[in-house]
Amino acid sequence: MAAPEPSRCCFFVQKKKRFCKMVAGKGRKYCGEHATMEEDGGGSRRIVCPLDPKHTVSEDKLQKHLKKCNSREKAKPVSLSELSRTELETLVDKLKTAFKGLQCDLEDSVQSHPALHDELHNPKNGDSAHKHLKQQSSILGHMEELGLLGRGRCFVEFGAGRGKLSHWIHEALKTCEHLKTCEDLQLLLVERCSTRFKVDGKHQDAGVQFERLQVDIQHLDLSKVPLLCEKKLPLVGVGKHLCGAATDLALRCLLETAGQSEEEEPPHKRLRPSEPRSGGGLGSAPTGCGPGPVLGLTVALCCHHRCDWRHYVGQQFFLQRGLGAREFSAFCRMSSWATCGLRPTNQRGDGEEHEPAEETDAVNGFLSASEREQLGRLCKQLIDHGRCHFLQMKGFSSKLTRYISSDITLENVLLTAVPLTPHSS
Repeated sequence: MAAPEPSRCCFFVQKKKRFCKMVAGKGRKYCGEHATMEEDGGGSRRIVCPLDPKHTVSEDKLQKHLKKCNSREKAKPVSLSELSRTELETLVDKLKTAFKGLQCDLEDSVQSHPALHDELHNPKNGDSAHKHLKQQSSILGHMEELGLLGRGRCFVEFGAGRGKLSHWIHEALKTCEHLKTCEDLQLLLVERCSTRFKVDGKHQDAGVQFERLQVDIQHLDLSKVPLLCEKKLPLVGVGKHLCGAATDLALRCLLETAGQSEEEEPPHKRLRPSEPRSGGGLGSAPTGCGPGPVLGLTVALCCHHRCDWRHYVGQQFFLQRGLGAREFSAFCRMSSWATCGLRPTNQRGDGEEHEPAEETDAVNGFLSASEREQLGRLCKQLIDHGRCHFLQMKGFSSKLTRYISSDITLENVLLTAVPLTPHSS
């Protein structure tokens, strides 16, 4: 019989013919579920969770556990189809009132970057690939215009997917004299899902510092990533179609890099560096270490219907306007009106790495299609203005721009930000 893995529970699970794989507490032989096997009884008596009999909890920690148990009853999102006409009219009035004094018309600014010129004119690329290339080219163009696209920094791509945006950032910064060394350039790709056909795999040579972390953004503490602590290069956050709450999580991750407490730290098994380096991964950074300053960010926004009040960075902005979680939930649902039913058939399966908006909330006989589209865009902008307010409170100047035409993608707004006081080089 094989011995249990180091730091893992010593309880043998007869049904599975193996040892329990849960992590044992410090100085303990057994995990929390099997703590009663300890000679001293494992401390507090464990009882069955009243919300889910499939797991147990320490009796003296029951009340704390009930507040965060995954089986607890969760608040249901607002369903527009269940609201009366009067309630909908009230929501519309609140939306328009909240928008007073805010910029409604966004600037159109489609940029391009020469690094993608050849690929944009490659006849082998189909329509879908061409659309993505145009978006990536415009994002790089905006980065260059803001002074963010340069060497001597670390680019953190949130929701990296296959890593195409990081790939083009590297291509844009690759020069003849730097082909063999990239000591002043780092790229960190963050993606919670296992991804096939990753393009960053093409850059795994001695001269390029690419690192991929498979972790949910909400569990990522940048101060514990050794790559960022080695040289403390200034950070630039980037993302292409960072869906819903992922944008808010990325903003917090980038601008609130203080280390988590041990109680809040997620289990190490959730953190999977795809290309381990010597001393790499997470959690092995020297104590007191931290990343460099944040130079700015460029994030293409999308899927506002997937935002979550718990993670939303603009809560203070909403509360100042007399709005709360209920209105936020309704506006998130209403935001899908900006794209619902307007996306051509050939755009519904164009390979975008995000889920389509729900199209079940119709308001027949109350608002026309054009009115719903306009209100949907206002909802999106109000949510995004809350993000801009958060950035301003963090000392950044932010801007919302339509960075690509709507025939390329209906989710065509780019959030950019740079410090109000530039960092000294």
